[in-house]
Amino acid sequence: MTSEQTPVCRRVAMVSVHTSPLAQPGTGDAGGMNVYVLETAKRLARRGIAVDIFTRRTTASEEPIVEVEPGVVVRHVSAGPYEGLDKEDLPGQLCAFSAGMMRIEAHAPEGHYDLVHTHYWLSGQVGWLAADRWDIPLVHTMHTMARVKNLHRADGDTLEPRGREIGEAQVVEAADRLVANTVDEARELIDLYDADPELVDVVSPGVDLEMFHPGDRSAARAEVDIPDDAALLLFVGRIQPLKAPDVLIRAAAHLVRRDPSLRERLVVGILGGASGVAVKSPMALDRLAEDEGIADLVRFVPPTDHETLATWMRAADIVAVPSHNESFGLVAVEAQASGAVVVATDVGGLPTAVGDAGLLVDGHDPHLWANAFESILDDPALHAELSTKAVERSRAFSWEATAERLAAVYEAALATPRRASINDADALAGIPSAVIP
Repeated sequence: MTSEQTPVCRRVAMVSVHTSPLAQPGTGDAGGMNVYVLETAKRLARRGIAVDIFTRRTTASEEPIVEVEPGVVVRHVSAGPYEGLDKEDLPGQLCAFSAGMMRIEAHAPEGHYDLVHTHYWLSGQVGWLAADRWDIPLVHTMHTMARVKNLHRADGDTLEPRGREIGEAQVVEAADRLVANTVDEARELIDLYDADPELVDVVSPGVDLEMFHPGDRSAARAEVDIPDDAALLLFVGRIQPLKAPDVLIRAAAHLVRRDPSLRERLVVGILGGASGVAVKSPMALDRLAEDEGIADLVRFVPPTDHETLATWMRAADIVAVPSHNESFGLVAVEAQASGAVVVATDVGGLPTAVGDAGLLVDGHDPHLWANAFESILDDPALHAELSTKAVERSRAFSWEATAERLAAVYEAALATPRRASINDADALAGIPSAVIP
């Protein structure tokens, strides 16, 4: 194929059904995926690829169309009641959501979208229909996978439903390209979902290096009301068993029991809001802190904007990411870009995100986490070394690089004949009978 014949991607229909890229990360279902969708859309638009983001309308006050910046439009689609629906209720609204997308596209010129890029399995189900209807490629990013989450399920967390596993397997079969955040995630797609290795592309997420950067720690601490001489351990994320913020509290209590003088300066920051099963069955971290005897050392901070989040990270000595699983771990990279030392679970995409610029802990034993914290807090030279490495490592991750790789994936999808519809007998023959409804 000559360069003149190479397909060019001009406009993408990006789908994020269950959570809006405009929502505040850190509470409900809003998290790293929201950041990923919005930041990649902006960088793609700046490269000349216009992006329409389709998401479910959740309040009456939301405008049907919101222009984020030139080339990036968020389209709120009505599908079910605006409020009161959990993520688990949304499979019943996929038909309504798909119909809304079809109506919007029907008013556009023929061939308006060159490609559909979906995020999370619910969006993949919608995008599969749209791609078939519009005869354009489907690119899908899982972000999280039921079979992986069930393998690494936290105590108190619920199993992902079989319906999700079936839906994910269908999307994997239907997609023209699959985007994985890390090599490990690509391997999981291949091993657990029988994805074609030739169709799986690894594209690392990025970080906004203009927002997250090192700075004056004393000034940052003054801004968020933390004493200048404090030892600040920080958790950032949704409050749910999967993210395991309780590990930080238990480990901090071990530190104080080992060295009671630490009580005079230790501060444990928990920045985030309830999510997932914790909405209906709160994790009661405040009661845990009381039971562990460190309630006076723990500060609970509601989800905040990116600028304030970056200030908290610049103020922190250590940012803990004790998750039971992460497809990548945006918080870890944002923290490293801000100069904080990251201590994370050695699982999922976190080793890729953290590398040798932080410490990785095997499992969730609070004693082991306390050891990791102690090794950094007691050794200023090690802390300084890791902080410097963290900033240097974060420079390898940028949203511009992510968008560049996605654009290449889009071109590859456009240049390859579309896969057969999953409704075709040949396509169904390729899916294990256990996952065919």
